[in-house]
Amino acid sequence: MNGAASGEAARQVVEIDLGERSYAIHIGDGLIADAGAHIAKLFPQSRVVVVTDDNVKAAHGATLCASLDLAGLTHHTLSVAPGEKSKSYDVLETVVEGILAAGLERGDVLVAFGGGVVGDLAGFAAGIVRRGMGFVQIPTSLLAQVDSSVGGKTGINSPHGKNLVGLFNQPSVVLADTAILDTLSPREMRAGYAEIAKYGLIDRPDFFEWLENNHRAVFAGGEACAHAVATSCQAKADVVKVDEREQGARALLNLGHTFGHALEAGVGYDADRLVHGEGVAIGMVLAHEFSCHMNQCGFEAMERVIAHLREVGLPTRIDQIPGEPFSADQLMEAIAQDKKVQQGALTFILTHGIGRAYIARDVPANEVHSFLAHKLTTSGVG
Repeated sequence: MNGAASGEAARQVVEIDLGERSYAIHIGDGLIADAGAHIAKLFPQSRVVVVTDDNVKAAHGATLCASLDLAGLTHHTLSVAPGEKSKSYDVLETVVEGILAAGLERGDVLVAFGGGVVGDLAGFAAGIVRRGMGFVQIPTSLLAQVDSSVGGKTGINSPHGKNLVGLFNQPSVVLADTAILDTLSPREMRAGYAEIAKYGLIDRPDFFEWLENNHRAVFAGGEACAHAVATSCQAKADVVKVDEREQGARALLNLGHTFGHALEAGVGYDADRLVHGEGVAIGMVLAHEFSCHMNQCGFEAMERVIAHLREVGLPTRIDQIPGEPFSADQLMEAIAQDKKVQQGALTFILTHGIGRAYIARDVPANEVHSFLAHKLTTSGVG
């Protein structure tokens, strides 16, 4: 992690070391206004298509467009509806056909300007249009800045489950403007914070302790928030460097996600009921509770996780999700479709304690079903 140049002291750079596919994550205030200069340096004389959502376009589109104009870049904007339901075959087709109709070529560049939904959708489109266009990530949510914009995973959802259709497509640069986080709702900030906490719970117990002591400052923005974003990006960069395509250690980044994705599928990706970070929060609690159930984790660590997530306002129990209740069979069906299932065997990210996550293979399905059935019929400790 390197300091920025003089005059941009608040900015930091995290390098993603992937050989010829290496790129930098720039973190700090004012990066949207400077985006044109960054893009023009990487893609001189190229045309730009900005893929965004209606909310981000209304709030910040003019700033980005002005930056592209200042850099002399010709640009075209495609906007989709906000929310997880835009990660669909239909919307992907709309975006792809919009790019082709605008006459963009392989040497041109697609800019994903939005949260995780836009980044996943647009990154997938960039990877398949003309067999691959240039690709830049400008994440506008905390969750996207610390997780989905980093590491090259892109894709859309299927009726069978979340992120089941996609590809690895590394961007050429990530521009994470932390000033934009001041415009997010408290719910969006909390959802992103769940992914930040995840990095501490995987293998950085000191960072998790720092979050326990400094979470109010993170939510207030400024230096503490930038530190949390940069630390999270560095944590992900370290894992992606050794396992870009999730053949081993990168699976640890899915702590809480197997349970969380099943919950998201269970609500039909209805953001009014559950957003991704909330699903991850409940999923991380379930992962710690299931680890205790399997005699792999102490009760004290589980209680610490629940207490911290609850303190920052994140849900920690399945019964906090509004609407129709779930069944164990329903959740197990979604879990069976998870990308971490191999040859029918269930794989979970479990834990031996704070910062001691591990990959558990061949987890008995009946144990998971019994655990979920119990959680769904009792209030549980979460």
